[in-house]
Amino acid sequence: MYTASEKRYETMPYHRCGQSGLKLPAVSLGLWHNFGDTASFENMEQLCFTAFDHGITHFDLANNYGPKPGSAELNFGRILKKNFLPYRDELIISTKAGYEMWDGPYGNWGSRKYLLASLDQSLSRLGLDYVDIYYHHRMDPDTPLEETMGALNQAVKSGKALYVGLSNYDGPTQLKAAQILNDLHCPFIINQNRYSIFDRTIENNGLKETAFSSQKGIIAFSPLAQGMLTDRYINGIPEDSRIKTDGRFLQAEKLTGKRMDQIHALRQLAQKRGQTLAEMSLAWILKDGVVTSVLIGASKPSQILDNIKAVRNTSFTEEELKMIDEISLN
Repeated sequence: MYTASEKRYETMPYHRCGQSGLKLPAVSLGLWHNFGDTASFENMEQLCFTAFDHGITHFDLANNYGPKPGSAELNFGRILKKNFLPYRDELIISTKAGYEMWDGPYGNWGSRKYLLASLDQSLSRLGLDYVDIYYHHRMDPDTPLEETMGALNQAVKSGKALYVGLSNYDGPTQLKAAQILNDLHCPFIINQNRYSIFDRTIENNGLKETAFSSQKGIIAFSPLAQGMLTDRYINGIPEDSRIKTDGRFLQAEKLTGKRMDQIHALRQLAQKRGQTLAEMSLAWILKDGVVTSVLIGASKPSQILDNIKAVRNTSFTEEELKMIDEISLN
């Protein structure tokens, strides 16, 4: 039986999520990869143990995480039941719905029927009565925003979620959604979006500024740009890399000569700061206090230990920030 480290809260910073009372660890663990049916269950356990033993209290899921869809929730549910039930009140567990999950017209997007049915299915797979945060996973161009937000509100009112969030929303749509949820007195506290040195979309579409001005949290996924902001591809593409084994999210052709030059230059800057490229890249996201937490993935416990070192130094000089922009944006 797993027993958590008594020192688990000694080094991890916790940031208040927007204006809410909820605090999230500066680094959270995402179960997008390496928790499906093709992964080792023993390794999944070790990833979760390592994370929690070092202060990562937040575990992020979605209904379609796998493969196959739903399997990450099932496997994490097994880990919860076997190891983490005594610590349930110390954990933040989130899940989402918005992408295709089952056949037919009711297993996708943002209708009330889909969102509430999917939440029930997720809770069953996880073996829980409630999740801490329930997200709508992406904007729905066809369903009225009032219906989608009403479904999130119903999830809270029914006691099946404590808070709600939005994922992959842009700034203007987030503002409209936030107003609807505010009128419903629904605790909308967080946005989840892709953000990294190489992907500034939330800066360009207004989401980062909107979240800050409306006092909502942000949690950043893909903070290491699918491994490009690590030492993973410094000397070529390893045979066991995700590019080789699953090219859906990062293709070899994206590692152009220009991109590799950028990676090498950023790595040199990180070394001058006394950090690895991954540590600096995570620290950069947390630098201004607007982003509540960075969402990491891991295939090995050692990767978690390496990534959480980023919280030791999230301060940058103006010169360093200028250099990062000059390297990555030109």
